[in-house]
Amino acid sequence: MKEISSLLGYREGVRVVDATLRDGGLVNSFRFSDEFVKALYTANIEAGVDYMEVGYKASKKMFDVQEFGKWKFTNDEDILKVIGENSEKKIKLAAMADVGRCDYKEDIHDRKNSPLDVIRVACYVHQIAAAIEMIEDAKKKGYEVTCNIMAISTAQEGDIRVALDMLGKSPVDTIYIVDSFGSIYPEQLARIVNLYKEYADKYGKTLGLHAHNNQQLAFANTIEAVGDGVDWLDATYNGMGRGAGNCSMENLIGFLHNPKYNLFPVLSFVEKYIMQLKKDGVVWGYDLQYLVTGLLNQHPRTAIDFTKQNRTDYSKFYNEMTAQE
Repeated sequence: MKEISSLLGYREGVRVVDATLRDGGLVNSFRFSDEFVKALYTANIEAGVDYMEVGYKASKKMFDVQEFGKWKFTNDEDILKVIGENSEKKIKLAAMADVGRCDYKEDIHDRKNSPLDVIRVACYVHQIAAAIEMIEDAKKKGYEVTCNIMAISTAQEGDIRVALDMLGKSPVDTIYIVDSFGSIYPEQLARIVNLYKEYADKYGKTLGLHAHNNQQLAFANTIEAVGDGVDWLDATYNGMGRGAGNCSMENLIGFLHNPKYNLFPVLSFVEKYIMQLKKDGVVWGYDLQYLVTGLLNQHPRTAIDFTKQNRTDYSKFYNEMTAQE
């Protein structure tokens, strides 16, 4: 068992990352009002959140700008218009760039000319070489850089080790464990953290966790991770995110014992803005179809389609999914 101090005390190195605009944007095509974004920025500062992910750096050649809100592309000009200069740097701003889905050489400007502080490179384990090129580009431009290895529950340990060794030799600052399918249990996560820490400690890297809530374990896994020494913790307001959503910011802030974090602004934002999104028909969060894909360690795309069709025949869906096994 963990020492109780691991859960009742706090580490100065822990960083809370708000991913509401980026992961949450996946359920409303990134169509957030400017008021929503500015209010979220203010709530994060008041709550003591360390980093705010403001969206993707998606390629405008691959994605139609008419089909998405601006936070799918996260132009520097839009950040400055909505959020402002962020000159006091009470919170750092981040954007995610997917391997193969962004024009990073053109769209990610030098940090000195951008309101962004962090570039989060997202890839699958077989894309590590391409991810490292992006990491090197971002570091040369002056950014803090994370690498978020997605769908780790489907990767072979040998491949993960090779990827971690390659990342360890790169200039990346933080390496993320990403439970993309919400299929990992806390006991499994503890072993995964030990594997990642082997390379993080060897190369002097920090670790992060991005959890999904398919089996209602996103918060439990985040607690497990922080108790095992993971420092960067992703969360979203009311768990807003693709499919079953993520670790809820209100859960995480309520749990962390560092007095720098304040729950009240989080609850106020959820009450005023997140509840309105739900009233407007934006759908996310745990449901039985996401449980099924999580149990089967499958991408939730089938469950998302099930949701869009307003289906409630869960047992039939289960039979459909297990028939694919």
